[in-house]
Amino acid sequence: LSEALAHWKRVEKSAGRATLPSLVVAPTSVLPNWREEAARFAPALRVLTLHGARRGEQHARIAEADLLLTSYPLLARDRETLTAHEYHLVVFDEAQFLKNARTQVHAAAAALNARHRVALTGTPIENNLAELWAHFNLLLPGFLGDARQFARAWRTPIERESDVGRMARLVKRVRPFILRRTRAEVLNDLPAKTEVVRHV
Repeated sequence: LSEALAHWKRVEKSAGRATLPSLVVAPTSVLPNWREEAARFAPALRVLTLHGARRGEQHARIAEADLLLTSYPLLARDRETLTAHEYHLVVFDEAQFLKNARTQVHAAAAALNARHRVALTGTPIENNLAELWAHFNLLLPGFLGDARQFARAWRTPIERESDVGRMARLVKRVRPFILRRTRAEVLNDLPAKTEVVRHV
């Protein structure tokens, strides 16, 4: 969080590019972290948290804020209000909440009008390649085709036919848009992974 906020403050805001509010959508449990980190690393930001039963009273102040914070459940509930505004940047924190493209939350996220979009997740794929498509469909609509095109060109050959060449091409296609940090880069004081093999 601190790196994202520092970049936003130093690069986007100081360069004059962040002329619109930015929106962070996160799990409810993480909203206090964003608020605290914003106060610590970018105290000059006007932060508005859209949460709780009385959040409707805050909606009139959206255009005045630098940074808006809301949760995934409220993104779907407040879709009409939130999609009526334009944003400089939308950050989807713990973006695995958007892995199913058929949900109302995903539809609300896709309807947001933003210059830039970023998804933060430790698990971009948990079950199948449709989840990867769902993330890219939010971030770069059309980049991997529509859902049917993606299934025909990538998912079926890779998942059902074990096409290694097709998998390598998909990895090459999406790699420029993914910044991956290993556990060792983030937490270098952790011991190496221990593997125990048990025969059953």
